[in-house]
Amino acid sequence: QVQLVESGGGLVQAGGSLRLSCAASGRTFSNYGMGWFRQAPGKEREFVAGISWNGVWIYYADSVKGRFTISRDNAKNTVDLQMNSLKPEDTAVYYCAADALRWRVGVERQMHEYNGWGQGTQVTVSS
Repeated sequence: QVQLVESGGGLVQAGGSLRLSCAASGRTFSNYGMGWFRQAPGKEREFVAGISWNGVWIYYADSVKGRFTISRDNAKNTVDLQMNSLKPEDTAVYYCAADALRWRVGVERQMHEYNGWGQGTQVTVSS
């Protein structure tokens, strides 16, 4: 079973940047896609960005496209989310997630297709 630990959250002013990192262990990291989700107070958890097992396919939610960048380092078993031009509406708990399917073609955006989740890291963007 995969274990995921996020880091890098915090408080930032609107227009600022943060970099989230997720360290994985417990299975062969390079065989599985990874995703970032977020959940704001009173809202459902939503997909933010995902990257395939080989880094070839990347997908972003429309709300973050052009501002966020997802990347992975299969040698270090990490996946990062660089967040630029942050807005107050980006405030949420951000979760790292591991795809349940090995060697998936493309990027999965549905929560139920991920079988590993981190504990979450809070990102707060002040106006």
